[in-house]
Amino acid sequence: MKTESFETRVQQKIGAATAASPRFDERKPMHYDLVDLRTFLAIAEEGSLSRGAVRAHLAPSSASLRLKGLEDALGVTLFTRQARGVALTAAGSVMLEHVRHCLAGLEQMHADLSPYALGLTTHLTLFANNNVVNFHLPDDLARFFAAHPSVRIKLEERMGPDIIFAVTQGRADIGIVAVDSDHPDLEFHPYRDDRFVVVAPLGSKLARRASVRFVDCFGEPWISQPNGSALHTYLMGQAAATGGRLDVRVQVSGFNAVVRLVTSGAGISIVPTSALGKRERSQMAVIELTDPWAARHNRICVRKGAIEGNKHLGHLVAALAPQEAGSSRC
Repeated sequence: MKTESFETRVQQKIGAATAASPRFDERKPMHYDLVDLRTFLAIAEEGSLSRGAVRAHLAPSSASLRLKGLEDALGVTLFTRQARGVALTAAGSVMLEHVRHCLAGLEQMHADLSPYALGLTTHLTLFANNNVVNFHLPDDLARFFAAHPSVRIKLEERMGPDIIFAVTQGRADIGIVAVDSDHPDLEFHPYRDDRFVVVAPLGSKLARRASVRFVDCFGEPWISQPNGSALHTYLMGQAAATGGRLDVRVQVSGFNAVVRLVTSGAGISIVPTSALGKRERSQMAVIELTDPWAARHNRICVRKGAIEGNKHLGHLVAALAPQEAGSSRC
C-alpha cells in the first residue's frame, strides 16, 4: 500500500476542514499575529479557554476574540467546545503542529541573535563525529572559550561523509572527521588519534583473546547504540560490507550505558579507547580490533582559504591543532 507523505495528509485534513467554508481563499496571503498563535497554543495545551487565557496573560474574553479572529481568517474551526473545556478539531491538530514548529523556530532565531545584541558577533558551526563530540571536544573547547569568550559555537554530531559535504557546501565552518582521503576543496589539519576496540564480559570466550577481527565477533550478542547514531550506522555498514550481521541484543544511548551492560555480561560491543577509563578497563576485557578501519585518525577540515578570511576560525583551528605552528595560533 502506498504511504502518503506528511504534506499530503496535511493538505487533505485542511481541505476537508475548509471545503464547506466560503471564507477560505487559498490565493489570499495570510498574515498571522504572534499573540494569536501563542494564545491558540496555550488554549490547545491547556484544553481550556480560561486556563489558556491565564497562561497567555489575557482576559478570557480577549482570548476568545483572538481565537475567533484566527478561525475567521483561516476559515476553519480549530476547537470544539465541551462541557469541561475545548478539544482540537482535525484542522486544529494540524494547526497545533505547525504553530509549535513556527514558535520553536522563532525562539531559536532569538537565541542565535542574542549574542549579536550583546556585541558578540562571531558564530561558528562545528560538525564532528560521535567520539570526538563526547570525549575530546569538551576539554578543548573549554580552553578555546577561556581565550575567546565572545565566540559562539554550534556543535552537531554527524557522520564523516556528511561532515565533509557540509563543510564543502558552507553549512559548517569546520569539521572533525576520521576520514583518511582528502578533498580538493578542503584543507586538513591533524587533531587526535583514537582506536576502536572490542569490549567483552570477563569470562567470555572472546575475553581470552588478545586480538580479534570484526568477523570473529558476529556470533556474539551485541550491545549497540540506537538506530541512526553515527557509530551504529558505521558498524552496521561494516558488517554488511563483509556479508555479516550483528545480533543486537539491546540498544542504549551513550557509551556509559554500553559499558555497563557489557560489564554485566549482557553482550559485547565496540567502543573507542577514549571512552574507557581505568575503572572500566578493570571490569571487562578490552580486545584489540585488527581491522584497518579500527584506527581512527581524526582530522580537522575547513574550506581552502577560509582561515585567512575568518580570524576566529583560525583561532579555533589553532586551539584544536596546537601542534601545528602558524599565525592563526591562539
